[in-house]
Formats: sequence, structure tokens, C-alpha cells
Amino acid sequence: MTQNARQAYVNAVVTNYLRLPGTPLRASRRDRQLAAALHDRGVPLRVVWAAFVIASVRWAIRAPQQRRLDRIRTLYYFLPALDEVTENPPETAYVEYLAAKLRPFVAQKEAQIASSITG
Repeated sequence: MTQNARQAYVNAVVTNYLRLPGTPLRASRRDRQLAAALHDRGVPLRVVWAAFVIASVRWAIRAPQQRRLDRIRTLYYFLPALDEVTENPPETAYVEYLAAKLRPFVAQKEAQIASSITG
């Protein structure tokens, strides 16, 4: 793999990470290093995306009696979900179903990002 492919992978992971509800508005150096390490380990982007979706739904969509979870501070938060997806890959249709549930939260986060850039 070329350095350009590695950088494109890191950018894809970080961009999608920052669009998720509960995540920071900017990635840290450690987040970028982890994304690069995932590339170096050969983790496919679709696996990273599935882990993002599954963990984000668990974070964002909670029963009223459940306590609200703390904000996600780092990409490392998603490593357990990444292990889960790697060990037991979910059906594509299930991940797409969860992604649809997550869309309003992602739209809200994208609006927050846009306002932080313009404001």
C-alpha cells in the first residue's frame, strides 16, 4: 500500500468518527495514530464502519430508564465494537438498519460541525 492509500484510509476513519454522535469536533493525534494502526493491521473500512454504527447506536439510542452515557472522547472507545464485529460479523442488512436509526443523530452532529466552522 502506498502512503497516499494509508492517508486516505486515516482520513476516511477520522472523518466518519467525527460525524458520530457524542464524539469530539476534532480528532486528536492519538486518534489519527490509531486510525493508521488499523490500516497497518489491514482492518477493512467496512469493518470499521460497522463497529462505528453498532457502538454509536448503543451510545445514542437508550431506553428512558437508562442513564445517559458520557461523551466519547477518543477513537479508542470503538475498539471493543471493532473486536466484536471482527469476531462475529453482523449481517450487512442489520448494519444498514442501525445506520438508518443513527441518521438523525449524524445529521445533528454534522450541523454542529458546520456551525463550529462558520461560528
